[in-house]
Amino acid sequence: MTAIPVDGTWFDTLNKSFADVPIGEDEGISTTEFLEAADSLVTLFDVLGSAAFTPVKKDLLNNIKKVRDRQLAAPGESETLQKLVLNELKTKNHTATEGLVWLVRGLDFTVQALRHNIDNSTKELADSFREAYGKTLKPHHSFIIKPIFSAAMSATPYRKDFYKKLGEDQGKVNAELLKEVVALEKVVSILKTFQGTKEAQW
Repeated sequence: MTAIPVDGTWFDTLNKSFADVPIGEDEGISTTEFLEAADSLVTLFDVLGSAAFTPVKKDLLNNIKKVRDRQLAAPGESETLQKLVLNELKTKNHTATEGLVWLVRGLDFTVQALRHNIDNSTKELADSFREAYGKTLKPHHSFIIKPIFSAAMSATPYRKDFYKKLGEDQGKVNAELLKEVVALEKVVSILKTFQGTKEAQW
């Protein structure tokens, strides 16, 4: 885990924040910055500190790779995530498109858990992650995967310990966390709407 700077927060260690991901007037989300921000956010599972989160992290990284592989294969057709999907589907392939669906579900799970925890200051992290899991990933998971993710929910640290790991200055931590959550909620909302359209199906 990257060391947090003195007087700083964990958010200062991120290569890219979701607040810095460009969104075009047509709501096109810039692929490169989105993938950098997703890579950065995945390190949150290192802060949670349990090996039980390894499968969750691995799943996210695997789906980031699928999208990035498509971007590298066809950079001119992949400036935004929406273009990447539509252009990949024209080739009768949907590896990256499906990867992005799962990546958005994983990011939605993460942001809903964090939002629930911000809005419910007496709730433990495990409660917030369980609630978010039930609303996002659980309906899509097989009976083999569900116990693995449930184990991760139960392995979350206590709320106070988690927030302390994000930085000493809790005022700064809360402000940075809220900024990241709001930005990620916007990105997830745009992508879920797009993924629900007919042209984004395979």
